[in-house]
Parts: sequence; structure tokens; C-alpha cells
Amino acid sequence: MRVLGIDPSIQSTGFGIIEFSNNTYTVLNCGVIKPSRRKLFHHKINEIKSRMDDLIVEFEPDEVAIENLFYARNIKTVITLGQVRGAILVAVASHNCSLFEYSALEIKKAVTGYGHADKNQVRIMVQTLLNIKDKKLETDTSDALATAFCHLNSRMFYQKIEESEGER
Repeated sequence: MRVLGIDPSIQSTGFGIIEFSNNTYTVLNCGVIKPSRRKLFHHKINEIKSRMDDLIVEFEPDEVAIENLFYARNIKTVITLGQVRGAILVAVASHNCSLFEYSALEIKKAVTGYGHADKNQVRIMVQTLLNIKDKKLETDTSDALATAFCHLNSRMFYQKIEESEGER
């Protein structure tokens, strides 16, 4: 199974594509989409959507996992993030991909075992779990890989339950 994990942001949208096969996780690609700060907002959104289109076409993920909106006191931040997520959701839907959403708490718990882990702890665990040697892994990238990892573990868990129920 191949999963595209996404950590949405207007300044630095993280992405990570992980393939799980033969009980092995393989990172196929990861990075960040960083629109120029000089671009107008709607051009930034369009760049993020276009890059998502390109990733989906190139890597053909079976499913896409995205971090859900988080609680924030700043309403402007929430609205901006909602618009970025909207552009990403349009890209995902236009390629007919299945979409799954996870809260930050679920993602952190899946990767570190602790739902309130800090970003550095998530990054270190992602590097360990996925055997990533790059010590300069950006936080947005590690968050996106953590989202994909969370989804893969969730899918595998439910698949095992279905298999065990079928054996009864």
C-alpha cells in the first residue's frame, strides 16, 4: 500500500509518500512545498494544489492522509489553514483518491506513543521508524511522514481485525 501524508500550511506544506510492502516501510519521496512569500495568497494556494496534483500523478498513492484542523485561538490562522486544506482536498478529489483525516493527537500517539509529544520527538521517531538518515529533516516533512505512518498503521490494524474475524 502506498500513502501520501500531508501536513498543510500556507508557508510550508509538508508531504511524504510511504510504501508498505513485505512488512517494510519505504519512503518514496518527501519534502515541503514552499510558495514564495512574495506571491499573492491565491497564487500560493494554487501552487500548493498544483504540486499536490503533480505528486499524486507521479506516485499514484492508494490513499491520502492529512492532518485535521487543529484548535487555534487565532481565527485568521484557522481560516487560512482551512483554505489551504480546501485546495489540497480538491487536488485529492480530482484524482479520485481516498482521503483519511487524523488529529495531531492521533498522529503523535501513533508515532511516539504519546499524544502530546513535541515536534522534535516526532521528527526523531519518524527518522528512527522509517530509517531516515537525513538529520536535517524539516519539521513539516516529518509531520507529513508521521501522518502517512499513522494511516498505514491504522489500515494494517483494521486489516488484521478483519482477517481474524474472517477466520472465525
